[in-house]
Amino acid sequence: MFLIGAVFALFVLCLLFIVRFCIVLKTGPSCKPGDKGYVSVLVVAGSGGHTTEILRLMEHLSAAYSPRHYVVADTDRMSVEKICTFEGCDPSPSQFTVCRIPRSREVNQSWASSAVSTLKALQYSIPLVFRLRPDMVLCNGPGTCVPLCVAALLLGILGIKKILIVYVESICRVQTLSLTGKILYLLSDYFFVQWSSLRTRYPRSIFLGRIV
Repeated sequence: MFLIGAVFALFVLCLLFIVRFCIVLKTGPSCKPGDKGYVSVLVVAGSGGHTTEILRLMEHLSAAYSPRHYVVADTDRMSVEKICTFEGCDPSPSQFTVCRIPRSREVNQSWASSAVSTLKALQYSIPLVFRLRPDMVLCNGPGTCVPLCVAALLLGILGIKKILIVYVESICRVQTLSLTGKILYLLSDYFFVQWSSLRTRYPRSIFLGRIV
């Protein structure tokens, strides 16, 4: 009887988790954090072109998007330099911060080891997102954004806070989505593509032309 009860309780918990997950995904478009004033944004920066693109996107955001919490992989030093140059000053909690988490996946890393490294990154992402509690997560492709977005979803599932997830696919992706894009296409509240060919293949996406 105890085993049956435990299995039933686990089934109910899983069912509730799935229901909450669906509710959080569907309430995304109705979430408008900007209506309350300043919007705290968590910006995921990746190595190379990802950081360049995300900073170009940040140039078009108003001062209302503050504070800005940039997250980079712990092995990525170039992105930190670019962020500090873009912001034009030393990190300040009232304006912007730079946080580090383990990289989810290195170039040419095997899928098996990538799963392990992503779980490690998730281990660091959950307490970080729970501490910052941003209004929005803005990302554009680096694998680092997957555990951060999962952590953001978890806050909504637990009923702590609904965090808007905005994903902008890299301009380099013309015909197919990146691996990160394929994952976050299912999880993001707003999914932007920069080529009409992608809009045709992925109907949930939003095409506004070239954003960056």
